Amino acid sequence: MTADIINLRQARKRKARQGAERRAEENRARHGLDKTRRAEDAFERRRADQDLDGKKLDPDPDAQP
Repeated sequence: MTADIINLRQARKRKARQGAERRAEENRARHGLDKTRRAEDAFERRRADQDLDGKKLDPDPDAQP
């Protein structure tokens, strides 16, 4: 009936590392996009902005406000 002897300092560090890894995995799943996907999204946003700017009507310069 001998108990397993553990080093409490190492056990605390191991538990903290596991918790940090779990949180990191959740954050990667929630916020993570790879570089290619971010570039594609930025390109699409610029394209949409340019398309919208092209559809704006210029105000008549001769009109009185």
